[in-house]
Amino acid sequence: MAAVTGWIDTHCHLDAVEFDADRAAVVGRARAAGVGTLVLPAVDVGNFAVVRELAHAHGLAYALGIHPMCTGAAGPADLAALRQALVAHIDDERLVAVGEIGLDHFVPGLDRDHQARMFAAQLELAAEFGLPVLLHVRRSVDTVLKQLRTHPVCGGLAHAFNGSEQQAGAFVALGFRLGFGGALTFERALRIRRVAAAVPLAAIVMETDSPDIAPQWRYRTAADRAAGAAMRNEPAELPAIGAVLAELRGVAAAELAAASTANALASLPRLAELA
Repeated sequence: MAAVTGWIDTHCHLDAVEFDADRAAVVGRARAAGVGTLVLPAVDVGNFAVVRELAHAHGLAYALGIHPMCTGAAGPADLAALRQALVAHIDDERLVAVGEIGLDHFVPGLDRDHQARMFAAQLELAAEFGLPVLLHVRRSVDTVLKQLRTHPVCGGLAHAFNGSEQQAGAFVALGFRLGFGGALTFERALRIRRVAAAVPLAAIVMETDSPDIAPQWRYRTAADRAAGAAMRNEPAELPAIGAVLAELRGVAAAELAAASTANALASLPRLAELA
């Protein structure tokens, strides 16, 4: 099979309801813009089949996992279902990771101890099946790093990275790369822009987190949103987001595209086998 070329959107929720009306067109626009493939992470047991089917229908990649914001109603039966799904599909070339998993210490009302148990169990599954992980890390960087040291896996991606340069280095030391997307297009996102410009090029992968984290040019004010204006993000925006990061780093967009794609293929080795 031919290797993936062009930009890689390493985190896209193509199964989201926001794409129900034009999902195929969204994929078409991404490819026309030069995005070679998308990685579709699951968020709970209920969408395992959906992301797998979408990946096969559109020639994309997927991951299976339980998102920390979905752990409230999840327990041993869900972990057993995840393990069963990994057993059933481990030979599926389009299954590239366990994810989206991690810790969310931003959203109120989530049981942090339960999140931690679910996260640890999923890290153990990733290690058992030899798969990298797609990490959700929100206001929880140090705690996630501690879990990774206790439950080592074969690397992966820290999605929507928003930590410090020191924390970035800690992830890199553990074999992870850092996902950057639409947030860095905002001029007031000083820390993200500074870190994205400073980390080694070999540490960077690109993502959109579509339909979320829209870049600045798709943002709408509260008044606009109240009037019905949309601010949906989509993977076709990735090259423009990458161009902003390339400018911040003082390199050509083509150089960033090539490097970030190579980094994604190194972190998610099964991507390299996809046509």
